Amino acid sequence: MSAIGTLAAVSLDCQDPAALADFYRQVTGWEVVFSSENFTYLAGSDGAVRLSFQRVPDHPRPSWPDSAKQFHLDFSVPDLDKAEQQLLELGATKPDFQPGGDKWRVLLDPAGHAFCITTYTG
Repeated sequence: MSAIGTLAAVSLDCQDPAALADFYRQVTGWEVVFSSENFTYLAGSDGAVRLSFQRVPDHPRPSWPDSAKQFHLDFSVPDLDKAEQQLLELGATKPDFQPGGDKWRVLLDPAGHAFCITTYTG
């Protein structure tokens, strides 16, 4: 089957795109490739996929667990405990509800979006 399109970016709505982009810049090591008052884009060295952040002034903070979260990002890490500690130091929070046991952990970014860390590499 031929592709209709190529994924260019995953965009997260938030109230402060620069601040949320800085959090994920530190998580991924990616660089800011574009920034304005309303948008900030990060990209890895290959630039194939971008992670973007869009200002939505009245964007409600997501909650966890809640089916209204709509999506989440997964990050593969070599050590769950070490990654969790580093992410908490960057401003992530760890909700009480943790369905992953010792396989993965759910954290919340500074804007409240859920994301997971796992040692699974797939």
